[in-house]
Amino acid sequence: MNLSNLKPAEGSTKTRKRIGRGPGSGLGGTSTRGHKGAKSRSGYSKKIGFEGGQMPLQRRVPKFGFKNINRVEYKAINLDTIQKLAEAKKLESVGINDFIAAGFISSNQLVKVLGNGTLTTKLDVQAHAFSKTAVAAIEAAGGSVVKL
Repeated sequence: MNLSNLKPAEGSTKTRKRIGRGPGSGLGGTSTRGHKGAKSRSGYSKKIGFEGGQMPLQRRVPKFGFKNINRVEYKAINLDTIQKLAEAKKLESVGINDFIAAGFISSNQLVKVLGNGTLTTKLDVQAHAFSKTAVAAIEAAGGSVVKL
């Protein structure tokens, strides 16, 4: 036995239907495309969402809402998360690089510190934005806020 006598199992393969090879084949003439219409023509390709001339769904459904192109997306980080990070790494100031190293944000994200949780240690926090409650809690613990 060698590579030259390998064959597929009996009955596992079928011969391909060869369309448009004359009337003797039984598949000549219209070549299984039927008579007339766009689908019978060469080069036919249906547009996405085409419904045979009926008004397509994406044009029937009403549109609503609006996307503000000037919206600034912030990644929210709460005070309790900052407290855990500071305790784990024994930090006195927490900045963007610390959040990136901890895996909270990626390097191109902006950070907003929110006031959920409590802050017990004195920390200097650097971020792009702060909520009023976060600023009050950080300053109450004796820390400072640096807006980038």
